[in-house]
Amino acid sequence: MATKAEERKLLHEVADAIGALIEFWGFKRVMGRLWTILYLQDEPLTAAELCERLEISTGAASMTLAELERWGVVKRSRKPGDRREYFEAETDIWKMVSRVLRERELQQIDRALDVLERARRMISESPPPGDGARAKLLAERIGRLADLARLGRTFLTAVVDHARVDLGPLVRFARDAALAAGVRKK
Repeated sequence: MATKAEERKLLHEVADAIGALIEFWGFKRVMGRLWTILYLQDEPLTAAELCERLEISTGAASMTLAELERWGVVKRSRKPGDRREYFEAETDIWKMVSRVLRERELQQIDRALDVLERARRMISESPPPGDGARAKLLAERIGRLADLARLGRTFLTAVVDHARVDLGPLVRFARDAALAAGVRKK
């Protein structure tokens, strides 16, 4: 078994690796590092203990913990007879990932779809005078982008909800792409 110092160093490496991964997904590195330290503990820690282990300021710990609580990946508790607040990580990793997918990625796809559908509708309904061919091309291509966004939403929703995946949009998208590629080759 590793010494306490070796274990601490190893846990820092794990926390840094998860922090880098979390940062890649668009979150702050410190969020991943702090959550990892809590996740690897068998009992809740105080903010002061987290500051010491991660060598971060009280302010950084406080802001990060609040943000992690908003995402539902850290919860606050108290021990009987102790006035300090303790923090522990959500240990159901799938629950965390599905929440992020639902609240961030799916919302972003829906926002993009709104723009794509509005743009396609506006171009189709009122093309510039004398430029109907360009309007048709734009509407068609924006429609393909919307199909791709709907496909992404279908896959993410299936992943989040453990539902079956309707491959119809993928088949249509692939067919349309193949047809478009065949037209360009001629």
